[in-house]
Amino acid sequence: MNIEQLYQTYLQHPVISTDTRKIIPGSIFFALKGDKFDANTFAQQALDAGAAYAVIDNGDYNVSQKCILVDDVLSCLQNLARYHRKQLNIPFVGLTGSNGKTTTKELIRAVLSQHFNTYATYGNLNNHIGVPLTILAIDQTVEMAVIEMGANHQKEIELLCSIAQPTHGLITNVGKAHLEGFGGAEGVKKGKGELYDYLKTSKGVIFVNQDSKVLTDMVAERALTDVQYYGSDIGNNISGELLENSPYLKLRWKIKNEAYHTVQSQLTGAYNMDNLLAAICIGHYFKLSPDEINTGLSGYQPHNNRSQIVKTASNTLICDYYNANPSSMFVAIENIGKLPAGRKVVILGDMFELGEESAVEHESVIQKAMQTAIDERIFIGAEFYKQSELVNATFYRSVEDAIGAFKSRPVKNATILIKGSRGMALERLVDLF
Repeated sequence: MNIEQLYQTYLQHPVISTDTRKIIPGSIFFALKGDKFDANTFAQQALDAGAAYAVIDNGDYNVSQKCILVDDVLSCLQNLARYHRKQLNIPFVGLTGSNGKTTTKELIRAVLSQHFNTYATYGNLNNHIGVPLTILAIDQTVEMAVIEMGANHQKEIELLCSIAQPTHGLITNVGKAHLEGFGGAEGVKKGKGELYDYLKTSKGVIFVNQDSKVLTDMVAERALTDVQYYGSDIGNNISGELLENSPYLKLRWKIKNEAYHTVQSQLTGAYNMDNLLAAICIGHYFKLSPDEINTGLSGYQPHNNRSQIVKTASNTLICDYYNANPSSMFVAIENIGKLPAGRKVVILGDMFELGEESAVEHESVIQKAMQTAIDERIFIGAEFYKQSELVNATFYRSVEDAIGAFKSRPVKNATILIKGSRGMALERLVDLF
């Protein structure tokens, strides 16, 4: 079966399943391989659960007329998404970056949804599997698509662009994330820049934070011309300034040569100012009114433990433990240092995927915390613990050790930042505060 024939089957059954535990009746099951499983072995189970067809790449499991045998299931999924994308004549906003991708994506969705039927990446389905699944979930009623693209090595954004084919694009920032996979900071810059490279070739529109020298240099290096700038300078297409951060952000912003508008957000963290301006810039480009833009921004409530405020009986928690890297750690520490709060505590967990840079980057985060106006500093994880002799702070080798300590010596009457890599599962601490 070639891709055109498979596409006709998809049009009859436009729901994709990849997990036999969540089969939707009438869907097409793609038997993707994982590190520890081969979903070909579940093809019959998927059909028994109601899947209309099962796409497989192992002939040993071709046991039904409802099985579609292909050379490689993952490549087939990606090619089907490419084919479907070509049928969708709507703007596709692609975004990537070291930090803030998901929050920015959600803000853009919140703004554009005020005027357009907008579909955006669900959760963090932003990789070589998630992007195809996102595109295949878009139907002809959708007027705008916002596609988040994540990467931990070079050429990954290039691949995702070939699938999503963005017409517009945004890099939130370039920082110290996935250093191991990218091969260092310059590798991160090159990898993220693959989005700019694609948009230059395809003559797409690029939204750029003019306050970031790294990004403006990347624009200059490529001689990009169709660029919409946002930032603090009133000469940008969109400019803005922070009015309050206590703990929620209030800002005022303006379109070039026009009057200011003020909006109260439900986000914390001064670093989210750039993300808010990005959404404003994109909303304005697509001709939304200032009132529509502000309605979208003010109505967005963060979730998934990204810059999320949780008030308990004893404390105010800044839950930012969905993920972490040195760049996002620095701005989170800076933010709590500036917050108008009484007692301030930071609880920081190990950062992953830093490779040979791990020791020096964990030390730099420790030093940043020590130099910031914070009352108590607590570090959790094997990487931080290796440096426990460096400073006068509290270190725990594991989350389990920290849980035992917090139970016997609870933290009370404080504003607490909890941040670490996803693998640390720091959400286990929340109920203790």
